[in-house]
This record gives sequence, structure tokens and C-alpha cells, in this order.
Amino acid sequence: MTFNCLPPTIVFQEVPNEISLCFSITGCQVGCKGCHSTELWNKNFGQPLTNTAFIHWLNKYQGLISTVLFMGGEWQQHHLIEKLIIAKHLGLKTCLYTGENAVDDEISKHLTYAKVGKWDPQRGGLNTPGTNQKFIELSTGNSLNHLFIKKGIQHVAA
Repeated sequence: MTFNCLPPTIVFQEVPNEISLCFSITGCQVGCKGCHSTELWNKNFGQPLTNTAFIHWLNKYQGLISTVLFMGGEWQQHHLIEKLIIAKHLGLKTCLYTGENAVDDEISKHLTYAKVGKWDPQRGGLNTPGTNQKFIELSTGNSLNHLFIKKGIQHVAA
């Protein structure tokens, strides 16, 4: 099975205080109700993310990004870990967004951050105080959810 992704994008909100190059990996098996990216469920969608292509993207944005973010990919652990090792070797932080409730230990030891938890439209996302999702700094185990919540704004789940 190939490790396919959409063309990467620069994102500013998904990892607080970081500029991230985001790779959306296709083949998601979680299938959250209300998912905003259902095209990622199709494992054949997108283009193969080879190590050569990945290094090309990192070199292209060298000096502009501080973190590499994967939206999914944990279902192909070997391919994901290869990319995480490359990113860390180049001095970048790493993050995984997953709809699962936990990240496998073999993956998490290569991550700086992880967002865990299935999208629940009744509870909202990370910017909602009552969310079931958690954004974790893995070296400390601390939740960083508070960094997503803007003070003085009332949050309502979708």
C-alpha cells in the first residue's frame, strides 16, 4: 500500500506557536461523523509521499517551518515513522493529528505533539472547552488544549 497524501500546506493554527508544513495522509479508517475531509478516507486519493518527495518538501520550506504535521497516517506506521525520523533529523518538531484515542508507543517516541480523539460534533474541537479531543506535548504528557481557547469568547459545539 502506498503512503498517499494531498499536496502539503503551511498551517498556523494546528500546532500552537509553530509554523507547520501539513501533510494530509489518505486512507483514514476512523471515519468521524461530520468529518470535514472525507476525501482522506479514500486510500487511493492523492499522490505517493516517498522519502525523496518528503525531503524535497522539507528542503523547499527550510527556515520557514518549525514543525511537520501529519493529519493521519498512523495506519501505515512504518511509512509514518520513516518520515518522522527524517523530520527530526532535520531539526524539526513533529506532530500527529489522529482520531484515535491514543498513539502507538512506536510512533509517539518520534513525536513532539499529538492531537488525539475522534471528532464529536456534539462536543466540538480543540477550541471548545468541553471537547473530547486532547492536544498533548508528549515529552511532558501535558495537555495544551488551553492554547486553542480564546479568552472572552463563548464556544458552542457544532
